[in-house]
Amino acid sequence: MDERRFVLAIDQSTQGTKAVLFDGDGACVAKVARPHRQLVNAKGWVSHDPEEIVTNVLAAARDVCSSVGVRAGEVRAVGLSNQRETCVAWDRESRMPLANAIVWQCGRAAGLVEELRAADPVGAGAVPGLSGLTLSPYFSAAKMAWLLRNVPSVREAADNGTLCLGTVDSWLLFKLTKGRVFATEPSNACRTQLLDLASGQWSPQLCAFFGVPIGALPPVRASNARFGATTMGGLFDDPVPICGVLGDSQAALFAQGCTKPGDVKVTYGTGSSVMMQTGPELVRSGHGLVTSMAWRIGDECDYVLEGNVNYSGAVITWLRDQMQLIDEPAEVAELAENSNREDRSFFVPAFTGLGAPWWDPQATGLLTGVTRTTGRNEMVRACAESIPLQVTDIVDAMRADTGFAVPFLAADGGASQNRWIMQRQADLAGSEVGVSSLGELSAGGAASLAGQSVGLYSDNAVARHRELGSVARAADDAWRTQRLAQWHEAVARACLRPGSLHPEQ
Repeated sequence: MDERRFVLAIDQSTQGTKAVLFDGDGACVAKVARPHRQLVNAKGWVSHDPEEIVTNVLAAARDVCSSVGVRAGEVRAVGLSNQRETCVAWDRESRMPLANAIVWQCGRAAGLVEELRAADPVGAGAVPGLSGLTLSPYFSAAKMAWLLRNVPSVREAADNGTLCLGTVDSWLLFKLTKGRVFATEPSNACRTQLLDLASGQWSPQLCAFFGVPIGALPPVRASNARFGATTMGGLFDDPVPICGVLGDSQAALFAQGCTKPGDVKVTYGTGSSVMMQTGPELVRSGHGLVTSMAWRIGDECDYVLEGNVNYSGAVITWLRDQMQLIDEPAEVAELAENSNREDRSFFVPAFTGLGAPWWDPQATGLLTGVTRTTGRNEMVRACAESIPLQVTDIVDAMRADTGFAVPFLAADGGASQNRWIMQRQADLAGSEVGVSSLGELSAGGAASLAGQSVGLYSDNAVARHRELGSVARAADDAWRTQRLAQWHEAVARACLRPGSLHPEQ
């Protein structure tokens, strides 16, 4: 019998955890998904249970390996991709979380950010230059500061020198290695707003501004480092190396093969991440975007311009669960196609403020332009269209920042399978859209990096299995210009500080 070799990728995302097996050629052979609870209180604060996440990681890994009868020694490496900006506080000695994780969507630190801005305007002004990120409650630093101020056990651990603060990758590395490894890597670390983007190390100045003890943060290693080894809770007889770690959006960029400056991918998940590869050049945005690290492989860093949409696929979930206008996401395309084309309604999904390129945490959701022609179909269309409209604003900002034409968008994630949304995206962005046939790109990016790290893959093996279904632009420039102008009027009504696409810049 031929020797079987696998890479196990864990994709720990906002809605749940996937365990995905890739074979020795980089092909996806099996996957298992497990959802976790979305803990939302009366104030709209969004949390996750860190221990539930670990339990699901171990269970999903066990189930996917069982599904193909993995034998001892056949899994050669473990890769990890994860939801970014979500932060966890735990005690180094007890190895237990000190509070529920604060999810990236959660805006509970908005007031704290305004307090910091007012108390130290000079320090606030230095944040974008050092971190590459607009000062915002979206990123992890403000969430960590909130935990230190509002959770006594977190403050006590900080005073005792036993506090660990990290993003989900750090938490999982710590738990999967039984407390032996406390570490992170650049694609996650840069999204905390505590990393000096130029040096790739934690910034004492940023940590002091937010009041986060630098000693509570994990060391930053290369994305393809050997972070340690895990038995996955006893699943493996011998420990397997964890050697490819990336934030989920950067992992998708890697799997999409976006390695040339100007390459753009859009991940349509609960939120959306729009990323432009800029290579070794650190490009600063003047149009409301942020600069992040794509990854560090060995000593070589790649950078990206990025804009994030807080609510994209989550809008479809909201239509189903809260508004009950649909029973299944699959209904959206037909309802939108059958909507009245003369209807003028727009929906701005600012449930927890607006991210790039608007950066208004106080903005609220808005349905506007409602007339007698607006019914169920039109409301569903307005909600679905908010996804490509938000993405287009970011793509246009990238064009303005770099001069790249962006004739092509590489698309992945749940909403990329919706034919109406993808056609609307092509028309609004004025770009061809290539929809990946590989559904597990975040897992695939981590697996490909891990496989290369242990010598199983000689190149980006997972990207070789990616096929793109092309969606060509069908609308003209006049329609695009008019539609975007109407959308911008709607966003201006939702914003506390209307009149600018990038009020923070």
